[in-house]
Amino acid sequence: MFFMKVQKRIAWYMYDWSSSAFSTTVVTVFLGPYLTNLAESQAGVSGVLEIAGIDIAAGSFFPYCVSISVLLQAILLPIIASFADKKDNKQGLLLLCASIGSVATMGFYGIDSSVVILGGLLFILANTAYGASIVFYNAMLLDIAEQHERDEVSSKGFAFGYLGGGLLLLLNILFFLQKDSFGIDTGHAVRICLTSAGVWWLIFTVLPFVFVGRESSLYHEKEKGLNSWKQLIHTCKQLKKYPQTLLFLLAFTLYNDGIQTVITMSAQFGQEELGLSLAELQGAILLVQFIALFGALFFNKIAQKTSTKTSILISLCIWGCVILYGYAFLPKHSAMHFYALSSVIAIVLGGSQALSRSYFSSIIPKGKETEYFSFYELTDRGTSWLGPLAFGLAFQYSGSYRIALLILLVFFISGALLLLSVHTQKAQQAILD
Repeated sequence: MFFMKVQKRIAWYMYDWSSSAFSTTVVTVFLGPYLTNLAESQAGVSGVLEIAGIDIAAGSFFPYCVSISVLLQAILLPIIASFADKKDNKQGLLLLCASIGSVATMGFYGIDSSVVILGGLLFILANTAYGASIVFYNAMLLDIAEQHERDEVSSKGFAFGYLGGGLLLLLNILFFLQKDSFGIDTGHAVRICLTSAGVWWLIFTVLPFVFVGRESSLYHEKEKGLNSWKQLIHTCKQLKKYPQTLLFLLAFTLYNDGIQTVITMSAQFGQEELGLSLAELQGAILLVQFIALFGALFFNKIAQKTSTKTSILISLCIWGCVILYGYAFLPKHSAMHFYALSSVIAIVLGGSQALSRSYFSSIIPKGKETEYFSFYELTDRGTSWLGPLAFGLAFQYSGSYRIALLILLVFFISGALLLLSVHTQKAQQAILD
């Protein structure tokens, strides 16, 4: 039993290790600036792309792609989660979604300015598959850890993710900096880095689960699913019985939108708003990866000393201060200021995500894990298109991304206030009644 538990946890940790390559190398560092440069090249002096008869500012192309992919996830996740429940195979469906996402990511190797729209479509496919895989990944936490272990296991999962994503990013940055010695131009180097993320994602997803074998739950009975949207409606009705859980989901929906927007738009903001070079942005994101590893473990220790909810609230207060500073005081062309702000973000990034996941797992009824985690992921994706959309609209109509930070500040403040009103003991008692 012990050996089986260790095996399953290592395989679970390794999915964060593998998939974080997509989040860091693709979403956070290389793809946003690369697609934006391609869009600007295709747009020419007008700075405007015409797509399906709609004029889109080149600088808004990537944020809009992010928003579309997140909206697609919100639509598809209930169907995907229902299918997982009926087939009783979260592990197999995780592998399927990861395979689709990783292959789409490898397709970036063929993207240049002549097919920039195809690049956007590949990203939408890859990001949608990534989000779907995270539904099954999160739900598997209930299979591998008891309630009192979940803060630690969840935090270790994020720590593995930061380490794996950071390691590949480090290798890609070293390669990118030496591209001239290989006789490779900047665009080709970026495409190789993007492709490497797809290869990394696929290999380190498949191998651990192959060695573990077919999934089996260690700690709970398997639940039986309903049909797609019927299940979503059923879950919504069930949530009325658990008002504190519902309140947490509302809080999470708000503050997580802010977190996800920072992750997806940081490189774009640094390049277009602050005028930083790609090398400077790469250094900042790499710094975040390795500091965030320790940040996730550090906030787990805070949760042990106080409570999971208190630890999340502390992280949200810091998030709010960071966003306010970024709006009011962060100067242009100052890599050192950007690095300092990135370091603070790194400390709270892992903790706020890992502890939110483990906190939610402690306030949902047993036997309904996939159903509720699909709803958790739906709330994650349901409004996470708003932040990127705000960035896209801000640039479309003002030529600057900075005003969009105020919207993120509202997300963090309102989310923290709602979380403050969640009564943990009532929530846990309700799921036992």
